[in-house]
Amino acid sequence: MSLDLENLVAIDTHVHVEIDDHGHTALPQPFLDASAKYFKAGERTPTIDQIAEKYRERRIAAVIFTVDAEKALGHGRISNEEVAAGAARHPDVLIPFGSIDPAKGADGVAELERLVADHGVRGLKFHPSLQEFAPNDGTAYPLFEALAARGLPAIFHTGQTGIGAGMPGGGGIKLRFSDPMLLDDVAADFPELTIIMAHPSVPWQSEAISVATHKPNVAIDLSGWSPKYFPQELVRAINGPLRSKVLFGSDYPVIDPDRWLADFDKLEIKPEVKPKVLKENAIRVLRLS
Repeated sequence: MSLDLENLVAIDTHVHVEIDDHGHTALPQPFLDASAKYFKAGERTPTIDQIAEKYRERRIAAVIFTVDAEKALGHGRISNEEVAAGAARHPDVLIPFGSIDPAKGADGVAELERLVADHGVRGLKFHPSLQEFAPNDGTAYPLFEALAARGLPAIFHTGQTGIGAGMPGGGGIKLRFSDPMLLDDVAADFPELTIIMAHPSVPWQSEAISVATHKPNVAIDLSGWSPKYFPQELVRAINGPLRSKVLFGSDYPVIDPDRWLADFDKLEIKPEVKPKVLKENAIRVLRLS
């Protein structure tokens, strides 16, 4: 069984795997607790099988991934292979992405090659603030080259983050690494690389819109914020120049897709734009067809 694109209601391009089959979490518990408080989240660590069941009931597909921040946080990551194996159990609703810390260098590139060839991984997720790198500093360029050569997209966290929010020093996490203007350099240096800027990029929303408008290879996913909090300039861009470049994303489990979709339905989004945001743009950007 595989994705039935015609019968899917939507494609959620941003879903986190926060616990593996052995009970190991993607982040240290204090960071999980801080983000749950920040987002007022419910169940913080659903399993992959539970994620699949939830999305299947709603006829929604989900891009799933973890975040490899072993070096910065001193906390072992969830295995990319385990994420891919979970998606393989539910190929009708789950799309596997990997996450590789750019600090792993050539070993990281070799891992990406294995993940694509042997496990069907469809792209990579980066979190510059958690992984402590600037996207344009060259550290991740070998990974970008490998992704571009294979026609696979890269998702980047942008803007502020609930991870570390309220902890002393924000848990040591530096927001400046997630400025979307850093991705403008990457988009120029790798015009064949599909870049997805995740989240409304507060406090850099104007910059994100500018980059996505200027660079054909850049899209935006709308995860991490309830749509009722979207800046008005973002709503205007969704209805206008970015109507083919914005993607539904929830950031589940910190934001429930039901809540996101209900709030999105209340936005003044043009009827012809809604299906693009909910599904059509993701099919094209992720090359699912």
